[in-house]
Amino acid sequence: MTNLKVTTIQTNLFWEDISANLEQLDKQLAMLVNTSDVIILPEMFSTGFSMLPSKFAEAPKGKTLDWLKQQAKKTSAVITGSYIVKEAGNYFNRLVWMQPNGEFQTYDKRHLFSLSDEPKYYTAGQEKLIVTYKGWKICPLICYDLRFPVWSRNVENYDLLIYVANWPEKRAHHWRSLLMARAIENQSYTVGVNRIGNDGNNYYHSGDTSIIDFAGNIMLHTAHAAGMHTIELDYQKQQKFRNSLQFLADKDAFELS
Repeated sequence: MTNLKVTTIQTNLFWEDISANLEQLDKQLAMLVNTSDVIILPEMFSTGFSMLPSKFAEAPKGKTLDWLKQQAKKTSAVITGSYIVKEAGNYFNRLVWMQPNGEFQTYDKRHLFSLSDEPKYYTAGQEKLIVTYKGWKICPLICYDLRFPVWSRNVENYDLLIYVANWPEKRAHHWRSLLMARAIENQSYTVGVNRIGNDGNNYYHSGDTSIIDFAGNIMLHTAHAAGMHTIELDYQKQQKFRNSLQFLADKDAFELS
């Protein structure tokens, strides 16, 4: 099994300005051609965490999906992040997993953030997504999902857990602590990519983008500044650790309703 190069993009976002955000990300992604396997953008990377889906939602196969296809092809990497989509009369905070060949899969945010009235405007997803890429099994989730360990539980034997977020600085301690907990309890590389800067509601985001290994060791932590970081994940090291400490074999059996 080959190792996996993962790139995090921690950036400020232009509030509710799709064109400006895509233009900014164009410039950032242009520096990542043929350098990575998976490039991770924040939650709602084209608008910020907007509660105006009626104004900013796109069709399932709209402008931003086309943009993701172009960027994945140009960089020769998977690109993933979430944006606002309208489908069958409902609005979704939808993550797209876009491969360089144009094939893609989607995940709709399961846990909607009630403190921001997200459930009033968006419809919750019902299906967990597990993708396979270059032999790695990967579970991509969105922001508030981080607080719910049952949904994140590694019952699929995944190798990499990803969270994309707009997580405010006032709860950054929770973000950092829960990412480490998810990595340790699931014996999985865990990546959390968050935005920086103030949003349109004047909530400040410190980023605290992190990559944590299967034993809870911090491989990357960056806060307050925009930046792109690429870390290579070693598959064999993770497998060796899991074989030596087989905690996952004793996990509880359960079904989600």
